[in-house]
Amino acid sequence: MTRVVVLGDLMVDVVAHLGGPLAPGSDAPARIAFHGGGSAANVAAWLAAAGAVRPALVASVGDDERGRSATGALRAAGVDTRLAVDPDLPTGTCIVLVAPGGERTMAPDAGANRALSEVDVPGDLLEAGGHLHVAGYALLRAESRPAATAAIGQARERGMTVSVDPSSAALLTPEFLGLAEGADLLLPNAGEAEVLTGERDPERAGRALAERFPEVVVTLGAEGALWTDGRELVRVDALPADPLDTTGAGDAFTAGLLAARLGGAGPEASLEAGCRLAAEAVRTPGARPG
Repeated sequence: MTRVVVLGDLMVDVVAHLGGPLAPGSDAPARIAFHGGGSAANVAAWLAAAGAVRPALVASVGDDERGRSATGALRAAGVDTRLAVDPDLPTGTCIVLVAPGGERTMAPDAGANRALSEVDVPGDLLEAGGHLHVAGYALLRAESRPAATAAIGQARERGMTVSVDPSSAALLTPEFLGLAEGADLLLPNAGEAEVLTGERDPERAGRALAERFPEVVVTLGAEGALWTDGRELVRVDALPADPLDTTGAGDAFTAGLLAARLGGAGPEASLEAGCRLAAEAVRTPGARPG
């Protein structure tokens, strides 16, 4: 069974399912729940649920009840947690507003995720034949960037394959491509691909990115996903689903795709596996498997 190391963020999500539009300066009733979150932690949890790989999570939490609870939940889900504990910063927390149609808007406080450092990446996890997946938030934050770039470099030196998810269109600049250098696979969504290339058409954006990376997968939400190596292009449709909460759907897609790829599946089958897990995710409250 292939070892997959996921490096990046762990968050606690405070999810508000809105009953209608926000009412600035007044009240908008909502159903509020607490869920595990953070792109890297979500990918690791969905990988464990997929059962085809051994996921390990490298991240940083605060020395607080939120961090201890989050750690316990991930371990119970089958994730090998390699979490640094920061004595000063709290565990990261994200306010997630879910509109009636399922679309979500996030307001994150990174907290202890900023404290992730090079010494927090266990050397025994980076082994030949394994795979490293980096959630882009770790590259986007200046404080955790050295840990992420060092892990990519060490993984390449030790014969691991590497994937990177840019994570946030709102935080991206084209300079991100240099930070992700060394990745075998880049996994942007359509908005992130546009920011990185200036191309609104996702197929053109994917081919442009394939000039920098051996393989590119662009997720398209309700329209599915595409894969390209710059020469060939494969596109699949999303599975029909009535979305309850789209939080974590992209992370579930990543987990499904990686599990299939590492099991020997080709591009089309890997995209289909990612779409299957994403369809499950949008029918599940919160960002993790139910």
